[in-house]
Amino acid sequence: MKKSSNSDYLFGVNQTELERLQFQHSVWKPVTDKFFDRLNIRQGWKCLDVGAGPGLVAMDLRTRVGDHGEVTALEPSAFYLDWFRGQSKKKGLTNIKYIEGTAEEADLAENYFDFVFSRWVISFVPDPEKFLIRLIASLKKGGILALQDYYYEGLSLYPLGGTFDRMRDVVQAYYRSRGGDPYVAGKVPGIFRKHGLRVIDYTPNCLAGGPESGIMEWAHKFFSVHTQAMIDKGIIQQEEGDAMLADWEVHRENPDAIFFSPIVVDIAAVFSS
Repeated sequence: MKKSSNSDYLFGVNQTELERLQFQHSVWKPVTDKFFDRLNIRQGWKCLDVGAGPGLVAMDLRTRVGDHGEVTALEPSAFYLDWFRGQSKKKGLTNIKYIEGTAEEADLAENYFDFVFSRWVISFVPDPEKFLIRLIASLKKGGILALQDYYYEGLSLYPLGGTFDRMRDVVQAYYRSRGGDPYVAGKVPGIFRKHGLRVIDYTPNCLAGGPESGIMEWAHKFFSVHTQAMIDKGIIQQEEGDAMLADWEVHRENPDAIFFSPIVVDIAAVFSS
């Protein structure tokens, strides 16, 4: 099986990114929790978290399935898996499995899982259908495959009129620079139907808030690091990137400013074939 190096990650794998992911999870957890509530995840289910990172969602799934359920974390980064193993050991959890690998390459049991989930992963992959085919095969009949990912519209910073207004287009180019698709949430339902899944949930989410909000701080933790990364990749010039960050900082000092997140779509389908 092909193992991933840290360089395979567009956003990198390091302690700073781990801490950003932890904060990101705290901000978006209410959205994911409501999604899981609607899907009625039950005690005793076998669940697969694809691209689990440091296991933040996997741990939430473990709480829902209980001692008689099972959670498998599929993640290509040994750094993140080792961190998750450490957290699980501290909590004394034994019904968690760890697979180092990707959805495309991992040796997954077929007809096994009640629930397969992936958040902010499929928008990074060059072939979404290939990514999904292996996951569909791992589902029991009647099992649920669920994703949370971008339809990358909606990103906005009020008041308008500054250099930051172009950030949506720049981030989209950042995703595409490694073969990703910032509009993948629009493509997924068609792939599901093609492979015998029936869509049962398609819910867009946009969070918004001012300088004191969690969502604006989430954005800050991304833009303060990755704007320079986008400059370094040649997506924008240094001068424009610096101007965008300066505009961002002006808004952060304005109590009337509002940041609107890009649209994150909850997508769930039942495997019936």
